[in-house]
Amino acid sequence: MTRFLPLLILAATLQAEPITYSIDGAHTNVQFTVRHMGISNVKGTFQKVTGQLVWDPANLPASKLEATIDINSIDTRQAKRDAHLKSADFFDAAKFPTMTFQSKAFRKTASGLNMSGDLTIRGVTKPVTFAVDGPSPEVKDQMGSFRMGASATAKINRKDFGLSYNAVLETGGFVVGDEVTITIDVELVRRK
Repeated sequence: MTRFLPLLILAATLQAEPITYSIDGAHTNVQFTVRHMGISNVKGTFQKVTGQLVWDPANLPASKLEATIDINSIDTRQAKRDAHLKSADFFDAAKFPTMTFQSKAFRKTASGLNMSGDLTIRGVTKPVTFAVDGPSPEVKDQMGSFRMGASATAKINRKDFGLSYNAVLETGGFVVGDEVTITIDVELVRRK
């Protein structure tokens, strides 16, 4: 057994170390979709997102993602609607200026990965699982930095997070749907 010890030590040192990436906010898109009056989808984005990923493909449970989204960066292409969404009726950005996500587990699936973790909106934290397409292979950019990307999608009920405002339509039904689809297209830059 002792003659194999140097080989075991060598194998352990050659194993890939986890790599830390920063979220590139300029090339990351956080989008949400919700039904409007039951007849169409309204989409919006959050323009400011920061965070990091510690990625260990050889040991997925050791991988961790942390992301912070600036509520005041919401953009639905309607200034009045954006102001209403920032108000106490919805996100209450004055009291809760950010929403956060902290992963707890990455798991391989037949179609890619699942990333489960805690999503916090308006001070309410709930477990959410994202279906992840990726990550892509790393590429070297024109400045010599290494980058990779991924897309992730999840569905939540907004009322679970205290976003319960609504209005009843004359014909029945509600103005805002309860189910919200979150889609994240993230680009990550390896830290030096």
